[in-house]
Amino acid sequence: MNTPLPLWIELPVALLLVTSGVFTLAAGIGVLRLRSFFMRMHPPALAFSLSAWCVTLATILYFTARDGALSLHAWLIIIFLAITVPVTTTLLARTELFRRRLRADAEVPAPLSRTVAVPPPEAARAAAHDAGPGA
Repeated sequence: MNTPLPLWIELPVALLLVTSGVFTLAAGIGVLRLRSFFMRMHPPALAFSLSAWCVTLATILYFTARDGALSLHAWLIIIFLAITVPVTTTLLARTELFRRRLRADAEVPAPLSRTVAVPPPEAARAAAHDAGPGA
């Protein structure tokens, strides 16, 4: 039942898993060493993505060799990560940018477009009432 896999399958699987560990370690070191939030976002995200791809490829190779049929169930995980990671990264970056603008951080550039300030509902009603019925 549990027959050992040939060495030519075990070596690439082991190499992919070790490579995944190296990428994860590099990402962790990057998170610790980089100073600002924006510097920490990009390189670790890339390293974690490469790490996830290595684990996915190792999983596909291992289960395909073990079962004797093409096994693509691990693709669901990597597809989900490929869709959600950029969205999450963008939302985190926008949140940090918003927080820095609220603190009036001098390093943060101004928004690209100036938005028109919307008055509170009470002020809008009072302005409409003062303008009269024909306004």
